[in-house]
Amino acid sequence: MIKAIIVDDEPYCCETLSTLLTRYCPDVMISEICYNGASALKAIEVNRPDLLFLDIEMPQMNGFQLLEKLPELNFELIFTTSYDQYAIKAIRLSALDYLLKPIDREELQKAVQKVTQRLKKPLPQQLDILLKNLHQPSSSLNKIAIPTMEGLLMIHVDSIINCISERNYTILILKNKQKVIASRTLKEIEEMLEDYSFTRVHHSHVVNLNEVEKYVKGEGGYLLMSNGTTVDVSRSRKEALLQKLQPGRS
Repeated sequence: MIKAIIVDDEPYCCETLSTLLTRYCPDVMISEICYNGASALKAIEVNRPDLLFLDIEMPQMNGFQLLEKLPELNFELIFTTSYDQYAIKAIRLSALDYLLKPIDREELQKAVQKVTQRLKKPLPQQLDILLKNLHQPSSSLNKIAIPTMEGLLMIHVDSIINCISERNYTILILKNKQKVIASRTLKEIEEMLEDYSFTRVHHSHVVNLNEVEKYVKGEGGYLLMSNGTTVDVSRSRKEALLQKLQPGRS
């Protein structure tokens, strides 16, 4: 059984999530429901949960402030939140899980299934990346958390040359000639990197503009990257790319 604590200041949301877990996630046992951050801190210390469902927006102490007060992150974590682009961006960059309210049954089951498969402590770096991203612009951060089949890799953003779609996975090409297979789609990786100097140039390719050595003309053309490889540019994305390569271009 997965021992879980729900933290949310809205009783209705707690009741809804509790009902969904009871009906559709029988492996989850709810140890306690907390309606504020202070009571959650005590419950976490006493119950030592395997999983925390954590609301972000709460009065007096929000979800992120609660995490900052914990001495260690020794449980799985799923955020529950209404749509907040800034908060979700921070969560994505740290590779932590989240559910949008109102919580969908299938999305909940998928999130719990991932927890069941992992059942390991999240890396401390995930929380570090999350909290740093909340306190400063994401473009000033130099690391993101990339999920792989083996676990999480903390990768320097400027070490990525380009990203290649491989069905439901993405291959990251790094400067040290290393290739990393991320268990995320190219669209998800693109969203993680959109605040940096990355852009989609083809349905299968996202590139680091700082690593482009040359653009070669053609119907769509292609890019010569700093590692000597070439990346095709789709005709539909050519103009947007040229605008980024030549900001003053009219």
